[in-house]
Amino acid sequence: MRISLETDQDIKDFVRGCTFMGTGGGGLPEDGIRWLTSARDDGHTIAWVDGSDVPDDEYTVCPFLMGSIAPVTEETKKRMARFGLIEEKYKSIQAEAVKLLEKYMNVKTNVIVPIELGGGNTAGAVAAAARLGILAVDGDYTGRAIPEIPQTTPYLAGLPMWPISSTDRYGNHAIIEQSVGYEMVERMGKYIAAASFGLTGQAGFLIKGSEMKKVLIPGTLTKCLEIGRKIQVARKSGRDPVRDVIGYLNGWLLFEGKVTSKEPEDREDYFCGINTISGTKDFAGKEMKIWFKNENHISWIDNKPYVTSPDMIIVVERQTGEPLTNTVISAGQNVAVIGLKAIEQFRSPKGLGILGPKHFDFDIEYKPIERIVKSR
Repeated sequence: MRISLETDQDIKDFVRGCTFMGTGGGGLPEDGIRWLTSARDDGHTIAWVDGSDVPDDEYTVCPFLMGSIAPVTEETKKRMARFGLIEEKYKSIQAEAVKLLEKYMNVKTNVIVPIELGGGNTAGAVAAAARLGILAVDGDYTGRAIPEIPQTTPYLAGLPMWPISSTDRYGNHAIIEQSVGYEMVERMGKYIAAASFGLTGQAGFLIKGSEMKKVLIPGTLTKCLEIGRKIQVARKSGRDPVRDVIGYLNGWLLFEGKVTSKEPEDREDYFCGINTISGTKDFAGKEMKIWFKNENHISWIDNKPYVTSPDMIIVVERQTGEPLTNTVISAGQNVAVIGLKAIEQFRSPKGLGILGPKHFDFDIEYKPIERIVKSR
């Protein structure tokens, strides 16, 4: 089955749903809307197909954004200018990364697989497929957004991800040919992105369709489109978009309140910090804290551990249901916090080892979200 994004509303709904599943990270939705709209306006078709339609012997590739989503300050812009990082050369750095990897490996790829779900990263991968004139697949490798490349289903399955190509907006190219492991290739990729003071487009996981199908989390792009539409339609009809989307996804309302403080920190090219929310309505008198590393990963209510990764912690505007990335959350906003169950692969011992609380250096035992909310 083939699904196309043809109208501005289609694009906005899709990016909204991707941002929702991005759990506070996954890139900026305004970038995703711009990339998709630009590709469509340039005459390219924005579409994806079911993973089962991909031939087993065709090469698939995974383009992604690497780097920090922390806001760029005026002082940083001055430093960038000193390095010649002024004129942007490409409409899609992810598409350029794919072309660089194809050239290096002397192969032709026919299918794009998003690495994760997020307003920038997923939309950028789909836009890259459109500009390259190849297919995007209805699925991804995480079912949410994640800060580190090993937090993916190919890692869980032991599939290789290198060599990796890297391209920034200004025309700087690099290849990571080999690595001793996923963690090290992540570190090298981050340092390449840090050299460009922000995000680079990278491409890896160059595998055949037969292998891709074994690790793909299917149907997630269509799911994101439906999430975005549910929120938009609920608003227009006067219904509560938060309640509607929770019902659609079989999720949970974890908290409601007003953001009282934000303590951000840009650490090793990750955007980290804690958002604090003072409860209202049924949560009056309580306080929720959420720690993020690009995405939301650890939460507490009244300083007691609550929902954690790999389960999903999603912050939205309370009235509109609009999902919020950690770059835009600020004190004074009225928000709702929604919880969703993780993809089962990440609840395995290997999955928890790479995406559970202890991976992020918190001495917290992972408890499934359904057990937590049942006992409250």
